[in-house]
Amino acid sequence: MLVTRKAPDFEADAFHQGKIVKVKLSDYLGKWVVLCFYPGDFTFV
Repeated sequence: MLVTRKAPDFEADAFHQGKIVKVKLSDYLGKWVVLCFYPGDFTFV
């Protein structure tokens, strides 16, 4: 994937202010966003 390409919209669970909430990438349209992904703890990469 090229850096200049638009990321596809997706929905995911997020931990925010002590709760698990649903977030969508499109909720942040027009704003800078940093996405960090990692496999679950104690899984083989």
